[in-house]
Amino acid sequence: MPLPLDLKGRPDERVLRQLVAALLFEGIVEASEQTDGDVTNFQWSLGGRQFRCRGAIGPFGRLRLAAGSVEMRDDADGWGVPPLAHLVSALPGSGPTRGKLLDELTQTIAFSAWNERRVPARPRRALPFSELEGALDEGHPYHPCYKARTGFSVADHAAYGPETGEAFQLVWLLIARKHLRQALPCDEEAFWQAELGEEIWSELRSKRQQRGVSPDAFGLLPLHPWQWRELRETRLAGWIAAGEVLCLGPAGDRYTATQSVRSLLNRDRPLASSIKLPLNIVNTSSRRILEPHSVCTAPVISRWIAGMVAGDPAFCERYPLTILQEFAGIIADGDGPLAGQVAAIWRENAEATLAPGEAVIPFNALMMVEADGRAFADDWIRRFGLMPFINRLIEVAVLPVWHLLVHHGLAVEAHGQNMLLVHRDGWPVRLILRDFHESIEFSPSFLRAPEKAPDFLSLHSAYLDAEPDQFYWTENLDSLRELVMDTLFVYNLSEISHLLDHCYDLPEALFWQRVQTVLASYEGEHAATERLAQLSCDQPRILTESLMTRKLLALKPEYHHEVANALAARTLQRRRKP
Repeated sequence: MPLPLDLKGRPDERVLRQLVAALLFEGIVEASEQTDGDVTNFQWSLGGRQFRCRGAIGPFGRLRLAAGSVEMRDDADGWGVPPLAHLVSALPGSGPTRGKLLDELTQTIAFSAWNERRVPARPRRALPFSELEGALDEGHPYHPCYKARTGFSVADHAAYGPETGEAFQLVWLLIARKHLRQALPCDEEAFWQAELGEEIWSELRSKRQQRGVSPDAFGLLPLHPWQWRELRETRLAGWIAAGEVLCLGPAGDRYTATQSVRSLLNRDRPLASSIKLPLNIVNTSSRRILEPHSVCTAPVISRWIAGMVAGDPAFCERYPLTILQEFAGIIADGDGPLAGQVAAIWRENAEATLAPGEAVIPFNALMMVEADGRAFADDWIRRFGLMPFINRLIEVAVLPVWHLLVHHGLAVEAHGQNMLLVHRDGWPVRLILRDFHESIEFSPSFLRAPEKAPDFLSLHSAYLDAEPDQFYWTENLDSLRELVMDTLFVYNLSEISHLLDHCYDLPEALFWQRVQTVLASYEGEHAATERLAQLSCDQPRILTESLMTRKLLALKPEYHHEVANALAARTLQRRRKP
């Protein structure tokens, strides 16, 4: 099931198109532009060849390239589809970074094609949340390496990818306590009983007794079976040989992968907590281990944000918001060679928060077109009407995140996978946010209640001499604006506005005018003009993260480029789809 412009059975075309769109959007390739009505033609030179494509320029400068329009001039002065390797070889960056990029693009195509051949298509609108998480197989709508999973074989993709819905048990290790750091919500015995259930906890205790080790000397930690296979004869081999790691084998409940691959849902107990485990694979723009400093900090951050929401009646009455807390974390060798490779974070269950009559979907489902050619939410839109549905969706999706930022001073990474939409028969009622341990930012001087912020310096040694912007805190309020506007607007709601344009002929400018109206009403109701001015949310041009530039250059943690701010002007320019 595709994004709006995708061609069925052509992941190669999608990868090429998303790569070119990213190159043009980030200014890696400088193209001449000629606009004819609603269509813009792009032309550029690279590696001694001429290239062209066509499309439209959407909000924040996002490009909507027409399917099949990326072409290269050949030696006979004709135009054809450029070989991916030829295009990548001419890009900036080093030979190794270009080689890695080509490998990731190629594997994305291969895994996407495998899915089309081997995973049966099924209607997704009526799927329960746990199944829908895996069935949303489109991947990142901007990044061309959306299914790279570097390190996975085809067999691994089939066994551990979310698309197949295969269930698997975790591998349980006993690890010498001198290597462990824990942040649990209660005493250890009570934690394991609550998480595993009495039967499985008794089974693991029996296995521990059979190994003849003391619970005072060894602690328990689960590992993804793929990660165990990759580490047992490499980075864990020394500990195993020294008797400091004992493997109890697979045990307990079965889990299935979510869209993010490393976050897992409990198949056998659907209302149990989910678990996030490191995987030493590369997908989209990063390696999917767990940042060592964040594992035991996660529960502290979650409690802080949950308290912030619980203490503000607006989040109950005006901007309904639920925080899925990451309530426990365990890590082994947090400061050593294994840092981030052997760890776990437990998170509350979204479905367990639902009231009678409520259902929940991943927010990025709203970006998708189903196999019948209609939008995922088409039944709901027809039931409630296009504009009533859009108006309600904007209020439910935008205002809780905006209130956290503007009123409380906390920026969260509100992209399509981190947001869940709670609805009643399709009518949006509430937002759920998740995944905070690596993706919040604040400035102490801008916090509404700085005295309630965690004492980060006491939580991890890495924070003691940290520079601003290295972890969670910053002195630059532009960073807060950028995190929220990037994730919520530039790379999230812009996909929904594109779908509405594509499927319902609603010009994207009208959607963003509505967003602007909602934000203007918020400003007036909360007398927030001064706070918004500090964040510079209304400036004509803003910085956004350059994901492809980072992939190619790989010299800094982040790269940025300027884009037109679709929320700056009072009258937004109308753009049309290609």
